[in-house]
Amino acid sequence: MFVWGDIMQIRFRELSLQGQSVPMSEVMNLTEPFEGRQDILNHGPVHANLHAKYEDGVVKVNGSLTLDLELSCSRCLTHTNQTIKLPFKEVFMQKPEEEDPELDEDIHLVVGDKVDLEPYVVENVVVGLPYIPLCDEACKGLCPVCGENRNERDCGCKQDKIDPRLAGLADFFNKE
Repeated sequence: MFVWGDIMQIRFRELSLQGQSVPMSEVMNLTEPFEGRQDILNHGPVHANLHAKYEDGVVKVNGSLTLDLELSCSRCLTHTNQTIKLPFKEVFMQKPEEEDPELDEDIHLVVGDKVDLEPYVVENVVVGLPYIPLCDEACKGLCPVCGENRNERDCGCKQDKIDPRLAGLADFFNKE
């Protein structure tokens, strides 16, 4: 039904004979989802807690993925630790001999009896990672003038907000 170790796999035939939901739990040491992400300073393994069930010719795999991350806040650059819990829901069906135009597009068509779940776990992690990591929703960020972390103290720098379309006029008046 499933193979423990480096790769999580399900088998249609064995699941169809089970007739009940089968739990799968694995700790996966993935690196692929974090490649090229400079805001992710460190990451732990992905804890996959899934259930697979065969119903009406399809295999439904549900559960959650949990991982610990050390991130760099995109506003103030401080390091912050977060535990991310991502929902996991994928549906698989063995590819029919004839194409069915009414087939739900969320169903993954599979050739053969075996499905490797690792690429789907990787995809869910990549999509679920924070796009703009923050230490706190109310983070004030760094001062654009002096670079002081405005969460720690107010630097008192003058920060006039000028409409960028009118910035040329400000330069004109400063020359006089």
